[in-house]
Amino acid sequence: MPSGEQAYAFAKACGIIGKSFVGKRMSRLRSVGRLTELDRLVFPRSSRDLPERELLRDLERRIIDRSVNQIALIVDSFANPPELLIRLVRSYEYGDVKNALAGIIEGSGKKPEFTGLGAFGTVNFDAYPQIKDMFRGTEFAFLLDVDMFPEGEEGRNEGFLNRLQMELDRRYYTYLWNALFSLAPADRKAIERILSEEIALRNAAWSLRLRTYYGMAPQETEEFLIPIGIGRRYDGEGASPASRRGKTLADDARASLSMALDYRPDWEKWKRAALLNPEGSDEHWRADPRYFQNAASEYLYRLARRSFYRTPFTVDSIACFIKLKQFEEDILTSVAEGLGLGLSAEDIFSMLEVTP
Repeated sequence: MPSGEQAYAFAKACGIIGKSFVGKRMSRLRSVGRLTELDRLVFPRSSRDLPERELLRDLERRIIDRSVNQIALIVDSFANPPELLIRLVRSYEYGDVKNALAGIIEGSGKKPEFTGLGAFGTVNFDAYPQIKDMFRGTEFAFLLDVDMFPEGEEGRNEGFLNRLQMELDRRYYTYLWNALFSLAPADRKAIERILSEEIALRNAAWSLRLRTYYGMAPQETEEFLIPIGIGRRYDGEGASPASRRGKTLADDARASLSMALDYRPDWEKWKRAALLNPEGSDEHWRADPRYFQNAASEYLYRLARRSFYRTPFTVDSIACFIKLKQFEEDILTSVAEGLGLGLSAEDIFSMLEVTP
């Protein structure tokens, strides 16, 4: 029997999803040809009359803010929200911390835009770029011990930022995974599968990206993987007990490390081969990390969409709701960016490997 909170939260979530650009409603985006049209479609009561360059940034910000506000509204339906839902909301905070670190280390001089999470936020972004004031007393305090600006070194390279991002991802998914196991089995069945797939695909995407864009050797790439053992809590320190005895969510990525990036037959028996870019008839094939990431996002979206309606009145369903809203947010901001570059909505959907 679902609690009153769970039933109320699911009912509100259904109302929001019914008006969101997921499922059949996503196809309405295909007819959009200009940013102003997208603005009127997404925000019919509050569209803006701005020059296109200003409108792009403003529209993206409103898309993100609306998504966050709707997610927070549903999570706030619980007097004591489950830790898993709070962790999902804080994915925005981890993204903002990455942007803050990039801005500080690169010395851009321009303050990034941060997402307001209200009571769910823990970082004092108003203190940017003062790292101590931003992170003191939070789970990001470990960054205070990182030497961002070593003496005699003018700047940090992209590899340093990659390692910081990897560490943030590792911590985020460790907290999220362990929060999952604080739920009763009936409340986590669907989201456990989705998060398992998300982490496994994140590992595979990172290994492809690092090998393709940065020329890393397979052994170097290993340190960027998150070796969470399937079906068990993870302590975040090296290999989990499960990873030493059985399968882990890094196995698919590890299996790909011996495969040639420019030889498609090597990948035919790989578990994730269906998400790789196909071979073209007029050019030599090479693994495309961007294609893989887009195909993985589409796959995870469809898992969340099916699970949302199959597990009503559970924490599972609310976790799937959050995933659906974040996917919609990614689609809308991608369409906005593409239109800003002069692409058609049809071209954008094709590039994203999304079928409305």
